Amino acid sequence: MPELSEPNRPHVVVIGGGITGLAAAHRLVELDPKQKITLLEAADRLGGVLETVKQDGFTLERSADNFITNVPWALDLCRRLGMQEDLMPTNAAFRQAFVVCRGRLEKIPQGFMIMAPSRIGPMLTTPILGLLGKLRMACEYFVPSRDAGEREDESLAAFAIRRFGRQTYERLIQPLVGGIYTADPRQLSVRATLPRFLDMERQHGSLIRAALSEASAKKPGESAGSGARYTMFVTVRGGLCELATRIVDRLPEGTVQLSSPVKKMTRDGAGTWRLNIGGVRPREVSADTVIVATPAHRATHLLRDVDSQLADDLANIPHAGCAVVSLGYRREQIDHPLDGFGFVVPSIEKRQILSGSFSSIKYPGRAPEGHELIRVFIGGACQEELVSLGDDRLRSIATGELADLLTITGEPSFCNIARWPGVMPQYHVGHIALVERIEARAAALGGLHLAGNAYRGVGIPNCIHSGEQAAERICSVD
Repeated sequence: MPELSEPNRPHVVVIGGGITGLAAAHRLVELDPKQKITLLEAADRLGGVLETVKQDGFTLERSADNFITNVPWALDLCRRLGMQEDLMPTNAAFRQAFVVCRGRLEKIPQGFMIMAPSRIGPMLTTPILGLLGKLRMACEYFVPSRDAGEREDESLAAFAIRRFGRQTYERLIQPLVGGIYTADPRQLSVRATLPRFLDMERQHGSLIRAALSEASAKKPGESAGSGARYTMFVTVRGGLCELATRIVDRLPEGTVQLSSPVKKMTRDGAGTWRLNIGGVRPREVSADTVIVATPAHRATHLLRDVDSQLADDLANIPHAGCAVVSLGYRREQIDHPLDGFGFVVPSIEKRQILSGSFSSIKYPGRAPEGHELIRVFIGGACQEELVSLGDDRLRSIATGELADLLTITGEPSFCNIARWPGVMPQYHVGHIALVERIEARAAALGGLHLAGNAYRGVGIPNCIHSGEQAAERICSVD
């Protein structure tokens, strides 16, 4: 028997119980608690890729381990959930990062933020770049900017090489971007991923000039950091899974239905959505409005019988995956001082890892006394075949690379391996135009809203924002 909407009570179904779907459901409850809301999750747990493991005194995240605060959406949600006191900043004593350079870890120059040096001295003295690379980077100050038409959708690699030259791109920019997006910058759209740098070029004519201007406007004593803006990142003290738990606690009883995969979506002549649910309790659910908060490739399947062109467009958003190998060591096994938050690996180093994160340095309390927790990322768009390797092989790759780079002796006392195939959308050149087409077709259907990291931003804050925007469109909130 189909589960029908109650008379005069709109029924909204959210498909997907990751942070996007949870944020959408929570916002719907906040805005209009009279609605009937159902959240359908195919798995037997909520949170999607957010998963915290506590074992043998270690607290580890199997995917994202923090979120950025220079956009408000995750912080705002935490405040509304009463979680302000649960948030923890990064360790102020070690806000720097490393890059692998000719087999060694070298500090990323202070003030170099992905693609914009805000301090000249560290760039002149860094061993990461040779003399010609430094001279070419300095010439960026005089490289003319392109007009709007010429840079309509340039690849990130092309933009970086045009501005700074190939050596700076290969040794600094590519590994930093690869670490963030698990992507190939030769394919990424700079407009879709890092539009801030296009704005800097347009407004100042030079990224160096723009970065120096921004640095001069900083408050006295504010650290420039290196690699990423570490002062802007926070995590939840007990683990990011607590964010999902807090949201569920605010949802009406019966809202969440686990182990409920949606097999098919159709729409009848009256505009009512019909959802065929599989799992242990097959059934049909009807809805007035649906928020599809699944990965784009899953949405492709769901919408194939509704709008084949929309499904085709969704299928054109490529995704990459990675494996996260979390390793625990006794501190005395590690010769490296671990005086930073981790490292990134340029493709030209020909290694089998993307990056490493010193989790217990970044956030104290993540490992038992006398131990360290290090996470190693393997795969990404350029080496995705590695994600499907067996556990023993992934562990061997991770431990071997760490032993070489950090001078580690002996085997780890703790190992946890998480595979996330196809979870990271790749914003290739043309992505913005593609998303605009997708959004227009979805809006034309009526009663359908798409949300998630495949469209207009990756990372926890953007996922929350996307889910909440879908809820606000439904409730007609300006």
